[in-house]
Amino acid sequence: MAGLLHLWEEGAHGLRRSFLFSSFTAGIAFVNDVAAVAENQHHHPHIAVDYTCVTLTVNTHDAGGAVTAKDHKLASAVDALYLALKD
Repeated sequence: MAGLLHLWEEGAHGLRRSFLFSSFTAGIAFVNDVAAVAENQHHHPHIAVDYTCVTLTVNTHDAGGAVTAKDHKLASAVDALYLALKD
């Protein structure tokens, strides 16, 4: 799954990736799943919902907004959630 990290763009605000869904409610269900994982990891992404597109941005506030191993761990977990939905 680490290979999916290439789908995340690293920019000035952290790692960012957009996920597309067939409906608004499917996107919101994904957001709820991401929220559960984020709570478990004690690491919370910025989440933007635009109809069927969910965009996540992760960085580590305690590291001055830099991208750290915490961000890569959360990104990998989110990728796993998304892949499970596509199976």
